[in-house]
Amino acid sequence: MGGVLYIVATPIGNLEDITLRGLRILKEADLIAAEDTRHTKKLLTHYGIDRPLTSYHEHNEKTKAHALVARLEQGENIALVSDAGTPTISDPGYRLVTEAIKAGISIVPIPGPSALTAVLSASGLPTDRFVFESFLPAKKGERRERLHKLREETRTLIFYEAPHRLLESLGDLLEIFGDREMVLGREISKIYEEFIRGRLSEVIAQVEHKEPRGEVTLAVRGLGKEAVAVSGEDAIKTEIKRLQRKGLRVKEIAELLGEKFSYSKREVYRLALESRVKKEPIS
Repeated sequence: MGGVLYIVATPIGNLEDITLRGLRILKEADLIAAEDTRHTKKLLTHYGIDRPLTSYHEHNEKTKAHALVARLEQGENIALVSDAGTPTISDPGYRLVTEAIKAGISIVPIPGPSALTAVLSASGLPTDRFVFESFLPAKKGERRERLHKLREETRTLIFYEAPHRLLESLGDLLEIFGDREMVLGREISKIYEEFIRGRLSEVIAQVEHKEPRGEVTLAVRGLGKEAVAVSGEDAIKTEIKRLQRKGLRVKEIAELLGEKFSYSKREVYRLALESRVKKEPIS
């Protein structure tokens, strides 16, 4: 008789967030397959759990999946964990699960923490229908192509993003989606947990002053009656105002935004000049 593959969700920050059932499965498993054994060891030590560990991550999952399935077929019970959250959700595990299913192995999920649902639940955006896009492509061209395909999506959109790409991705979202309502969540369940709410342009302004550390989760309102996308010239005007607040000159703004929006620099210059004139007091 074959063993069982348990998909065990682990804390995304606060160690108290693991379930009682999750702890029991980890204590009883013949083997724990972990994304990073050193990271998982800290969790196990905290709860006094001493079970065999083996690494299972994106760089070895192709070969390791076969070995783990062989052990499952021999009757061993294996608990699959990632560094944080639910395995297979933007984490290694998909290949192992599919191979185990093909081999007729029982798959048992042990629900628990997920940054996706945590941020969505606290976002204040519609939660009845949403779409999870995980990490946007790192390359600008591919990222913008993905966002163009998602521009007409009416459901709430959830993205993960790395801090060093955050401003670039937010800028692309503003340009392509328009100035929609959104929520940025960081350090969820940790000491410095933070939510930044507002329009895309407002969130960008805050992030520019204090770049978040650690992975962040973005929730963006879908296109609909409550989210009339600001696009084209309006999006450029929003960016012009933001750059003017930073003290950039009209010529500098035209250079930056002309290239960013693939717009005529002369036209951006005109819009920036109009915006500056409107701000000047009438004598």
